[in-house]
Amino acid sequence: MTAPADDRHSAPPADTAPSTAPGTAPGTAPADPQAGPAPSTATAPDSGTPRRRWRPAVVVPLIAIALFGLFAWGLKYGTSDLPSVMLNKPVPSFALDPVKGRDKGLATADLQGHVSLVNIFASWCVPCRAEHPLIMDLAETGEFPIYGFNFKDDPDAAMNWLAELGDPYARTGADLDGRVAIEWGSYGVPETFIIDAEGRIAYRHVGPMTQTDIDETILPLARKLRDEAPETSAALARPIRTAKVAGTAGPAEAPTSPKGPVK
Repeated sequence: MTAPADDRHSAPPADTAPSTAPGTAPGTAPADPQAGPAPSTATAPDSGTPRRRWRPAVVVPLIAIALFGLFAWGLKYGTSDLPSVMLNKPVPSFALDPVKGRDKGLATADLQGHVSLVNIFASWCVPCRAEHPLIMDLAETGEFPIYGFNFKDDPDAAMNWLAELGDPYARTGADLDGRVAIEWGSYGVPETFIIDAEGRIAYRHVGPMTQTDIDETILPLARKLRDEAPETSAALARPIRTAKVAGTAGPAEAPTSPKGPVK
């Protein structure tokens, strides 16, 4: 005799779908209550605003402008007595022809035996024009000889510039290609150096000098160097006489000693 089939172990009818948890979409496996919420796959709506991308053609000029502004700020508000690789070292060996219309050039030997000032200038330099009256006044005192470096200038323009504004320089060398100024460690124009009696660079002033610079820094240091110089060198650095050079609008200085002009 055959036992009747147990309905508890029979397969469900073919057309019967498995039950799903409430709130679960058909065909989706029920979530595991211990696995936490399922990660969202929804994407944020596109705002429609394109993202800005910085391009090198834009960034590089901005950086250059910022660096230039920082450098200009430093020249205007920072220290003017910037360090130099040539500080306390002998001036480089050089010999420059005179500026057009002048008969005295400038060479290393001219900076030996006395304390002097060397001013780098150019006719195309706007700050040089603003500084020039102060140099003229300083030359008028006759206290120290002032020598000029004419930097990368047109010969005619340099000659006319000195004729118009006056020539305060005992000697003026034409540094046409700027090579000598570079050997001095110069950045540009104007710059002023104090040279001690041994022919060494004792001080460097970057940018146009003001009357305060002259009164509080340039003259006190130059006088100190003169007073500390050997007796023969100190004699050569005594107050100089002014002599007007033909064809100029102002005085040119000729450093003198008790034995005559320094050459």
